[in-house]
Amino acid sequence: MTPAPCRHCGRAKVNRPRGLCWTCYYTPGVKERHPNPSKFARRGVGNLTGNRPDPAGPTSARPGTAEKLAVLAERAKDGVNLWHPDDVTLTPDPEPATGEPEEEPADDW
Repeated sequence: MTPAPCRHCGRAKVNRPRGLCWTCYYTPGVKERHPNPSKFARRGVGNLTGNRPDPAGPTSARPGTAEKLAVLAERAKDGVNLWHPDDVTLTPDPEPATGEPEEEPADDW
């Protein structure tokens, strides 16, 4: 059985993912032109890696609620970042520093 040729150059044998040879796989720009044929690489509404724009606005939905999950699904479908910097979180923001040094606890040994 003859090894499959590279999907890009068609000359060298395939030895890297995406059906590419070593040279083509590591040549800038070639990998992006050939999508990954693996069924495990494509899931859900798209691969949200890379730089995506922020959502239009924050949500007041608390993390873990059905409302928040619906917001995340909508953001994924729209192709924007899943989290807005001003989304509600479970942990409160730290109190601003007052500029006064904190008192050290007394040693009561």
